[in-house]
Amino acid sequence: MIAQSKWEHFSHESDIGVRGVGFTLSEAFSMGALALTNVITNSQSVHPSKILHVRCEAPSQEILFVDWLNAIIYNMAVHNMLFSQFDVSIKDLRLTAIIAGEPVNIKRHQPAVEVKGATFTELKVYHCNNLWVAQCVVDV
Repeated sequence: MIAQSKWEHFSHESDIGVRGVGFTLSEAFSMGALALTNVITNSQSVHPSKILHVRCEAPSQEILFVDWLNAIIYNMAVHNMLFSQFDVSIKDLRLTAIIAGEPVNIKRHQPAVEVKGATFTELKVYHCNNLWVAQCVVDV
């Protein structure tokens, strides 16, 4: 089996875990964000028609991942949008990203849940077998 970038969910009591896997830390964060969107809706139904810029800075990679996901959740709430594309750059624990999406369309997106926030539960960011993994549990 060839290793590849991907996103996935993992179960955790009444909440849900999001995990991003990538060849770079930035790619793992991007895949984690895609996992976040897929908690709410099928990300393929979200058209990347509007872009926003996001910046985060944190004292560790783990806290940066939580801050990153919470920045996306904040932008979802403030702009009533869903996002499907994440162009992430990380340097010296500073993240800059361009996120692309569109306003929520209840009929087309059929949102399953509202994500309230990313948590420190099961929070891990690590490098193993030439892949980066970033994960945490999100409160739904």
